[in-house]
Amino acid sequence: MNRSAGLQERAYRYSGDIIKLVKENRSNYVDVVLGKQLVRAATSIGANIVEAQSSLSTKGFTNSYRIAMKSANETVYWLRLLQDSNDAGIRGVTDLISEGEQLAKILASIIIKLRNK
Repeated sequence: MNRSAGLQERAYRYSGDIIKLVKENRSNYVDVVLGKQLVRAATSIGANIVEAQSSLSTKGFTNSYRIAMKSANETVYWLRLLQDSNDAGIRGVTDLISEGEQLAKILASIIIKLRNK
């Protein structure tokens, strides 16, 4: 498996984990609204990685990865907000925050390497 395919699969699994989290935690209006934002941001990570693979130029590839990185950072923001605003606490959020941060770092590293070429 090449590196991009591994990252693509990791982002895909992450999106699935976010979707499961949101489905399990729709207890009030705020959770629903935050959940929608969270799903949009999380699923954008993998979608932009896939889009990058069909890019015809390094610039297009880099732009798609940059958007994916921004989406990873946005996902972490929504997860933190959901966690901090939920009195009961939500199981698994800490791990998802950590994975989102790791994805953002991986994407940033790829962007920096491409920029230095």
